[in-house]
Amino acid sequence: MIEVQMNKDTATKVFESLSSGIRLDVWRLLVKAGLEGMVAGQLASELDIAPNTLSFHLKAMLHAGLISVEQEGRFLRYRGNIPLMLELIGYLTEECCSGHPEQCLDMRGTANCAPEVLPPLTSCNKEGCSS
Repeated sequence: MIEVQMNKDTATKVFESLSSGIRLDVWRLLVKAGLEGMVAGQLASELDIAPNTLSFHLKAMLHAGLISVEQEGRFLRYRGNIPLMLELIGYLTEECCSGHPEQCLDMRGTANCAPEVLPPLTSCNKEGCSS
């Protein structure tokens, strides 16, 4: 994977890439596949879309850095850039609750997300938070 510096421009590029329903479906399939990824034919079959349509969307996702591709004989294997997505989540939440992360602790419990995926707010515990 190419390491990308997360900033406003990168975040915007990622969101623009995911604004297509097909690309969002591709992303979710690749995340589900994990490090194994999927070959283009598998993706097209799972999504029931034409290979040329899929190719168009994969190219846009590659340009945004969301996925990587590796040649395997006559096949192309695609993988989701999960570290990029985790950096994006961190970028979006780094200033959560205006420097008062203790206000966000209760909200994190309502997130439909595995706690270990959520970025740390700061060094908070039951006694409070430290900066």
